[in-house]
Formats: sequence, C-alpha cells, structure tokens
Amino acid sequence: MRHLPALLALATSLAGAPAMCADRITGQPFATRSEVIAPEAMAATSHPLATQIALDTMRRGGSAMDAAIAANAALGLMEPTGNGIGGDLFAIVWDPKTKKLYGYNGSGRSPRALTLEWFQENGYTEIPPHGPLPVTVPGTVDAWFALHGRFGRLPMREVLQPSIDYARKGHPVHETIAHYWGRSVPVLSKWPGFAEQFTINGRAPRKGELWRNPNLANTLETIGREGRDAFYKGEVARRIDAYFRQNGGFLRYEDLATHQGEWVEPVGTGYRGVEVWELPPNGQGIAALQMLNILEGYDFSRIPFGSAEHVHLFVEAKKLAFADRARWYADPDFFPEDDRKAAQALVQRLISKDYAAGRRALIAPDRAARAVDAGAVLNQGDTIYLTTADKDGMMVSLIQSNYRGMGSGMAPPGLGFIFQDRGEQFVLKPGHPNSYAPGKRPFHTIIPAFITRDGKPWVSFGVMGGAMQPQGHVQIVMNLVDFGMNLQEAGDAPRIHHDGSTDPAGQLVEMRDGGVLNLETGFPYETIRELMRRGHRIQFADGPYGGYQAIARDHENGVYVGASESRKDGQAAGY
Repeated sequence: MRHLPALLALATSLAGAPAMCADRITGQPFATRSEVIAPEAMAATSHPLATQIALDTMRRGGSAMDAAIAANAALGLMEPTGNGIGGDLFAIVWDPKTKKLYGYNGSGRSPRALTLEWFQENGYTEIPPHGPLPVTVPGTVDAWFALHGRFGRLPMREVLQPSIDYARKGHPVHETIAHYWGRSVPVLSKWPGFAEQFTINGRAPRKGELWRNPNLANTLETIGREGRDAFYKGEVARRIDAYFRQNGGFLRYEDLATHQGEWVEPVGTGYRGVEVWELPPNGQGIAALQMLNILEGYDFSRIPFGSAEHVHLFVEAKKLAFADRARWYADPDFFPEDDRKAAQALVQRLISKDYAAGRRALIAPDRAARAVDAGAVLNQGDTIYLTTADKDGMMVSLIQSNYRGMGSGMAPPGLGFIFQDRGEQFVLKPGHPNSYAPGKRPFHTIIPAFITRDGKPWVSFGVMGGAMQPQGHVQIVMNLVDFGMNLQEAGDAPRIHHDGSTDPAGQLVEMRDGGVLNLETGFPYETIRELMRRGHRIQFADGPYGGYQAIARDHENGVYVGASESRKDGQAAGY
C-alpha cells in the first residue's frame, strides 16, 4: 500500500502520457496487478483470510449471501478497526431467481432515553466522537439474519464457525490493520472494557502477531446457536443494558429488543448506457447519483482522465451534490408528518435529470466555486466493504462499519466487540432533518453500490471511507464507462478527494472558502497548476482515498472478474 504513490508517479513519468496515468510497460492505464477471473464464484474483501472464508463457504454449498455473512463475521474479528457486530450494515443483492435487486438498511436507532434537551441542558453543541453518548443500536446481527432468511442456504452456526475458530485459535494481524489499530489504542483505552479485550498488555497487536478474541467467539457461538434474538432480547442484550447503566450511557434493553432493520428499494440513475444503483437515505448513496447526473452533461470522450477539466468538473459536481446532502439526507421516518409521503418524492426529485440540469448550470467552467447552496427542493470513517458472487448468479454488495476508527471505545466485558459511534453524525440543532431525536437513525456514510447493464447485473462494488464513498463511487463508474478502464485499473487509478463541503453532522459549518482538493500521487503537475489557476486549493494528503473491492459479471464468457484495493490488505479470489 505505501509503495503505490511512488509506483504511480514512476508510471506517469516514464510513460509520457500522464493524462491516462499510463503503465510504464504497456502504455495502458496503470494497475498494480491483473484482474482475477474465475468461472463459478468470486469474493473480494479487505482481508485475504476473509476472502478465503467466503470462497470456502460457497464451496461447501453456501450462497453468495452465506459467503458475505461469513466474510463479514471474519472481518469483525480480523479488522476491528473498521467493523464488527457493534456496528451497522447495508446491502444490495442481485437475486438471479427474480432477476432484480434488493436492498437492506441495517442501521440502528438512537437510545429512546436520550433527548436533544439533555444535550442542550448539559452544554453540548456537538455529540462527542467516543464514549457512551454517540452509541446507537447496532444493526448488523439483525441484518445478517434478515438477509440470510431470504438468500441463505447453510445454517447460521455453520456460516459463523470459521470466525469462531479463528477467534479461539488466533489469526495473524495484517499490516494496514495493525497501523490503524495502533492509532486507536491511545484514544480508546480509557473506555471500560476496551483495553482488556482489544490490546496486548495495553498495546495494539503488531503486524504478523497472532490475535485471539475468545469473548467474540463465545458471542458468535451464542448467536449461531440461538439466533438473532440472542443478541437483541437474550442474555447479550441484558449484559449490554447493565454495562451502559454502569458507565453513563443511555442504550437500554428496550432499544435492542425493539430494533428492526428495513428492506428498501434501491434507487438508480442511467449513466451513458448503464444503470447505477444506491440505497435511499438515511444514507448518502444518492449523492453519487446526483454527481453522475450532473457529469453526464459533459462529453468525457473529449476530456482526458487526469486533465484539469476532468478534475474541475468532478469537484464542482461534488460540491453541488454535497450541499444537498447536508440539507436533505436524513431518516425519512422523522420528516414532519405532512412531509413523510413526500420523502420518496424528494429523493426522486434530487436524482432526476432535470434537477441535475439546473444544478449543472451553476458550474463555472474556469473557476472553482467557493460557496454552494442546497437546491430549492424539499469525514473520518473507517469501514469494510466486501462483495461475493456464486455459481447461480447471486451477487452481494455489502458494507459494514463501526464508523470512526474502532468505534466508540465502549466494549462490554466478556462480549468481544466494540459499539459504533454513529450517533456523532446527528446535528444538535432543532428543526434540521438530521437533528437528534430519540429512536431516530442518524445520517449514514456507508453505502454499497451496484451497476446493471441492459437489465443484467454487471458490477457489484463499493469504496469505503466516510465522505469519500460517493466521490469514490462516481470515480469508479467514470473510470469504467468514460475512460474504458478494466475493473482493477478503475480502482488503482489515482483518486480525487474534495473536503470541506457543508456537512450534515455536528455544527453544520458551511463551506465558504471552496474547501480543499486532495489529489493522490499520479496526477500531472500541469493539471495541478491549471486547477490552482481556476481557484482550487490543492493539498496532498496520505490516506483519505478510500478502499475498493469489486466483482463484475462477464455474461459473454460466463465468468466473474474480481478486483481488490491496492491501498488495503485485501484480496480478490475465485474458483
């Protein structure tokens, strides 16, 4: 991972074709490796052992959904820096039987005992990032069982068994995970239960060191044996209740017992002959659709990859979409009573072509916008993304997260997992759509994606990483569709990351200075100079560019194609 910027710079300098970030040998777009191709099944995750667990699950007769849950459980153990059963989950599934996409919103709600008035009376202007206050109900286990009930084949205890075995016997910690684990330990060790369960004598495990989590093994074993309600209504729920009562928290047994995720219809937009699909709010997926609708109005067959024109138009479209994101994306269940029926209409309006045309007209071709308002209609996130595909044609796009770093730091003794801090995303401002309320789902950054073509599944993909996610989704779609890259090249190409847009969380600080544009190594200096002339504030950042996994269906040859993120520890593999 750490060698990629240097490789990209070398590729650019030697090829003499910086606009395409060309490979130094072939002259083709740069890739760290070739695509993975297999005839029957494919898995792409951010950890090689999780990928192998997914493939083994399908070899034993499991579906792509069984494989996705098995891999997700493994990642909760092996990559606790990004996810776990204390977090939330979203998924898009292509079902070959019905030949349609299904969506699941597995986000949890805020504690019913905690109110906006409590925050105000205690002097809070923002919800803190760690500790008991940002904790919301974890939706992952519910989502596992809902998705498994519709698309699974193997018993859940069998699906979870590989992770249980690794939790007891140990697994070697990988390089990128060890790095982020080491950053989290000093911050989170003060919270009860964290140091005892997620450190080795007070320090993070090092690269290659075996890590065991017998407490998580016991919890997964209970879930596999007793089912979903073991987590939300059984002894696990009672221990969670007692833990938060003892440590200044508000999450209660009743919050867990009443939790229920939601099947949702994916929403999509056409982009130059393909359909790109996301999930509706309370997530941010439709920001990617809004950006694509705006960018579709430009002829990228005449605009080279990596050129100032390409980057400028991308960033300006992002600013416009994110202004709407800050204003309108929230839990639709908490819109005013007379507006709830309008929530779906609002989404359709935001992703419509005529709305995009009006927004596109606000882009100056030669000048970066310093401030952008939302249309007149009703950033550090650590996450895992994985995708699986089986011999029957089922494809799963799944994303799961504890949100910031390793989450809140709240780790109930004996259970082996950390609660998410997703509630930090609420606004402590009355009247805002994302304002805090009891029993409400916060604005969510984690989003799975899917592309269909001619009514058939094409690409299941995601780009994890906070506000980078919709930006990353758009770049992958453009790389595939506009710039003709293959699945691996589309992920390895240098990325654009704009920061500083008005945010839907915290104190809602509005963008008035145009924000900051981060460009990954690989963009030519001529592009950077021209962007500066247009008023973009450029800086170089190490790390905010997300993490990509993808599987494509090659219908002509009857095979799957896989790609994995070169910036992570991941692997794509198949059989």
